[in-house]
Amino acid sequence: MSPLQLSVYWRLSLIFIFTSFLFFLDIFTAAIVTATCRHGNTSHGTLVPNSGTNQSWPERTKRGNQDSVCSWTDWLSYGQTLFMVGLLLGSLFGGAICDRFGKRPVLLLGVCMHTMCGLVPAVLPQPLLFLAVRCLTGICCCFINICSFSLAVEWTRPAARLWSSALLPFCFSLGMMGGAPLAWLSPTWRQLHLSLSLPQLICLPLFFSIPESPQWLLLKQRTDVLDVYRSNSPADEQCLDVLLESAWSDLQKTTAGHTQEEPPAGHTPNGIIHQLRHPTILLRLTIMSYLSVATALTYYGICMNIGSFGVGVYSAQFFSGITETPCLLVPLVRLGRRPMSMLSLFLSGAACFLSFLLSRYNCEPVLVMSLALLGKLCIGAAIFISILYSIELFPTVVRQRCLSLVNLCYRIGSLVNTFVSPNPNGAISLAAMVIYSSGPIIGCGLCVLLPETSGVTLPDSIEDCDRQPRPRPLSIVDLWRTRNKFPDREDTS
Repeated sequence: MSPLQLSVYWRLSLIFIFTSFLFFLDIFTAAIVTATCRHGNTSHGTLVPNSGTNQSWPERTKRGNQDSVCSWTDWLSYGQTLFMVGLLLGSLFGGAICDRFGKRPVLLLGVCMHTMCGLVPAVLPQPLLFLAVRCLTGICCCFINICSFSLAVEWTRPAARLWSSALLPFCFSLGMMGGAPLAWLSPTWRQLHLSLSLPQLICLPLFFSIPESPQWLLLKQRTDVLDVYRSNSPADEQCLDVLLESAWSDLQKTTAGHTQEEPPAGHTPNGIIHQLRHPTILLRLTIMSYLSVATALTYYGICMNIGSFGVGVYSAQFFSGITETPCLLVPLVRLGRRPMSMLSLFLSGAACFLSFLLSRYNCEPVLVMSLALLGKLCIGAAIFISILYSIELFPTVVRQRCLSLVNLCYRIGSLVNTFVSPNPNGAISLAAMVIYSSGPIIGCGLCVLLPETSGVTLPDSIEDCDRQPRPRPLSIVDLWRTRNKFPDREDTS
């Protein structure tokens, strides 16, 4: 890898580690309020240790410590909802802003605002300000997510792009593991926000040296910046030649298309609407939209209710991060998109159902938590695969619009999850249990209607979609044939 590639990878990895700190902040704030605020007398905002909590808490909080947060603890329940609203708003116009101003400036703006969103509640703990900051944090997280994935993919050679997409979720899981002990060591509201935001503030100057996307620079004809990148080292010059080889041809095709008097029929507004209404596109769009909603409900249902499985919040969050680290190994699995999606969705639904069922009968918390984390691991793999699956299912003419609709459904699913209220005893309700476990299993059945796209050229039209392998019931022979499409080593027999 060239020096510029390494610069992009390790800086984006660091950004994703810090992003996870504030992503699950509502879990930690709720735990701190439960452990420190005296519920019987919150008008004076006195913080005292709560010996009745099941959390292991450092004995450092002194009686009489004043904090105004305890006077508005009821507002904290809206923080998670507004955070999901921010994610939804960011997904609506984040991509257009990146295409207009470039990935690098939008990423830097999102990182700087994300850092400030962690510091402001520590200095000014006010209810309305906290809720506004949580919404802004969601917008920043969405901007960071869009720009980081785009930069990682566009700075990677085509043959290795799957690995760059797997690296960032892996770093996000590392951040989940690192944020849990930092929150555990922060017994007050102010210390919690400072401990989760100061590391990013210290590393903030490192992010200003992230280079811009070479494809975006070529599209905007910023050849002077590209020449600066080329002169950095011979390895960078060779890397840019490979990355821009296909971009040059795409730019020439786009320029030639503008010289035509009339655009192609498939690219006109009426042609695009006609393609979206085609039965093949409608079927695939409906299935992938449902999978986005179902996976979002299950994933965030486990993440945001991690303390409802009978295990401490901080230890549960730490092990929750561990369960997501195997996603880095997903590119090594050679079963194809459809078999992997079906397998991961079914295992996730079954594990969640067993976990919720055992929790109702007061079984061992370790067993309940292990099954829940297994379901979270499988649903994380299903989300990762569905991103690539959606790209390969839709033709080029309407691919971006279909991906936007699928992503919008995912954000709506995560937002709906915040309105699912637990039982008075803090456990997950029966209705939520049914939704979290049945959604992935139904999605597993719907995947039977989708074709296998591994090793198939990306479709450019509906005719190409119709030429893809017809969906049919899977068998052991099909799984073996799919796996042998990508042999790990040469056959020596």
